[in-house]
Amino acid sequence: MNKSLLRSALLVSVIVMLPAVNATVAATDTALNREFAPFWAVYDRIKSDYVDPTDDKKLVNGAIEGMLRSLDPHSSYETGTEYDNLRSLTDGNYGGLGLSVTLEQGAVKIIAPTADTPAARAGLKPGDYITHINGAFIVGDTIDQAVDKMRGPPGTVVTLTILRSGRDKPFDVTLTRAIIEIKPVKWEIKGQIGVISISQFSRNAAQEVQAALIAIDRKLGHHPLGYVLDLRSNPGGLLNEAVDVSDAFLESGEIVSQRSRDPRDTLRWNARPGDDAHGLPVIVLVDIGSASASEIVAGALQDHHRALIMGERSFGKGSVQSIFEFGGKRALRLTTARYYTPSGRSIQEGGIEPDITVPQLSDPDHNSKLQPREADLQNHLINQNKVDNKLLESDSKPDPRFSATPAELKAKGITDFQLNYALETLNRLAKSPAGLARLGAR
Repeated sequence: MNKSLLRSALLVSVIVMLPAVNATVAATDTALNREFAPFWAVYDRIKSDYVDPTDDKKLVNGAIEGMLRSLDPHSSYETGTEYDNLRSLTDGNYGGLGLSVTLEQGAVKIIAPTADTPAARAGLKPGDYITHINGAFIVGDTIDQAVDKMRGPPGTVVTLTILRSGRDKPFDVTLTRAIIEIKPVKWEIKGQIGVISISQFSRNAAQEVQAALIAIDRKLGHHPLGYVLDLRSNPGGLLNEAVDVSDAFLESGEIVSQRSRDPRDTLRWNARPGDDAHGLPVIVLVDIGSASASEIVAGALQDHHRALIMGERSFGKGSVQSIFEFGGKRALRLTTARYYTPSGRSIQEGGIEPDITVPQLSDPDHNSKLQPREADLQNHLINQNKVDNKLLESDSKPDPRFSATPAELKAKGITDFQLNYALETLNRLAKSPAGLARLGAR
């Protein structure tokens, strides 16, 4: 029996088995069959006339992938190696280069390199495009195909060809692959200020932040003047980790809400009593590489006036992806909801706007680099509560306060202008009652 007859037989058997089908359901099924008719026509034509024999599994997977690509940039179907990649990213341990990337019109674009990885040490930057891997042109590859080519045994070498805004020609960067064992949290003390950096919201990130708060107290022998929470180039991660990190700095109130298609499915997460940061002033650093879970934390602390947000406007990924496991190394990553800050703001498209915009003047390319954000991605979700176009306007207006060159800053010993500016600001505000009130500190 050929496939067309088989489909007809199945349809007839359903009609025979369910003679009393409701008229509305029957009409819906008829409309659905009309929509599927072109799909089956194309499938049959491929099977009968394509130049080479085709594999049904390949065709089905391709159809699923195409269907998901038509929805948004973050929904995908993961099988085999792609499934392993998905699992390793949430577990925070994998082999490769340490890059968060996205696909833009067939080209692989870097969202952010992960701190202390081969990619970060090689100087790769948000907005860079990867055009070749080991000399092979990759434009047109899927994101999983590109990632698979970048990964490999630790100690092996891979060469990426990079296209960077502001440079006339592409250039090659050779990196040595390593085990990317994400240590999501690092801390240090600058003067009397605790600096906590979170590179990714992988498992145990919140637990490590709480440990860092305790360690800073012990190292100083007393509470610090305040904290800098560095979320720059943090592409996100697990929602529960973002909620728990926010909770460490909040006494009470909503942290984030998740709203899906059915209003009855709205979920809300609230802070538990107890501020692990002792109510001390906080500055949160964000940039264009701060996405998703990073924006949840920054948005919660900003809405509760618990922290001053500083840096550059964040990426703007305000959607939630659920993972549906099908067994046999198959999983569906599907966008199922949008998330909102405590005041009801959607981060989708617009991102988190800093209270104080501070460019990274110590980066020689800061004026010329591309600004890749969620709003630039093909088929991105629309911000449903957007009032006007202001949230998508450029945030690169010149400011006379920020005119120093990288060379001038280096001569003063400043290699990270944004962090230095945050420390200076925190030192000033921590000594001022008005400043403390502005940061929500008690």
